[in-house]
Amino acid sequence: MTIKVGDKIPEGTLTQMTEKGPAPISTAELFGGKKVVLFALPGAFTPTCSNQHLPGFVQKAGDIKAKGVDTIACLSVNDAFVMGAWGKDQNVGDNVLMLADGSAAFTKSLGLEFDLTKAGMGVRSQRYSMLVDDGVVKQLNIEEAPGGAEKSGADTMLGQL
Repeated sequence: MTIKVGDKIPEGTLTQMTEKGPAPISTAELFGGKKVVLFALPGAFTPTCSNQHLPGFVQKAGDIKAKGVDTIACLSVNDAFVMGAWGKDQNVGDNVLMLADGSAAFTKSLGLEFDLTKAGMGVRSQRYSMLVDDGVVKQLNIEEAPGGAEKSGADTMLGQL
């Protein structure tokens, strides 16, 4: 069952790359008492993700945070090393928290997995963005086609804040 507006984010653990290496971050720590924009995508270094989706959130980070958002986080079913390298490649800096869901456990708990096994990519995340306020989903924008990034993009989210 897919998560929807009004639902509480399920408990889980994601991974972020730090100066000391991969480090876990719980969903309670990430979302508790904060307003968070989470956007997810099928894969780091892929064309739409690298050319449209992530750059839009990096460019609009100041505007989004000016609307009261504490954290902007990017999630992908990749490992923390890949997410860390992609963040550096995309000059993310402190604008976007790069999060790994290597086994897709969190993505599956949201009901937002996307099976790309036939394309050699395994189970990935659908492309979406959501606004989460103190652990509760307030907005959810799921792309219908994996190559699109308008419905789940930064401009859409900015308009919803």
